Amino acid sequence: MKKLTFRNLIIIGLASIFVFSYVRQQLTMGRIEKELNDKQYQLEEITKKNERLQDEVEKINTGSGQYLEKLARERLGMIKPGEKVVNSGN
Repeated sequence: MKKLTFRNLIIIGLASIFVFSYVRQQLTMGRIEKELNDKQYQLEEITKKNERLQDEVEKINTGSGQYLEKLARERLGMIKPGEKVVNSGN
C-alpha cells in the first residue's frame, strides 16, 4: 500500500474544499433563482392589477357618471332618493 505523503494530503484537502464550495454555490444559486422567479411572478401580478386599476380610474374620470353610479351601487350599496332596496335572497 502506498503511503500518503504530505503533498497528497494537501491535494486531497484542496479538492475537498473545492467540491464543498462548488456544491454550496450551486445550492445558493438554486435558491436565488427560485426567489427571482417568485419575484418576477409577483411583479407580473402587480403589473396586471395596476393596469386594471388604471383602467378603472380612466373609466371614472372620462365617463358620464354612469360608471361611478354603478360602482356606488355595487360596492357601497348606495341608492337614489326614493328608491327601495329589494333583497333577492342571494
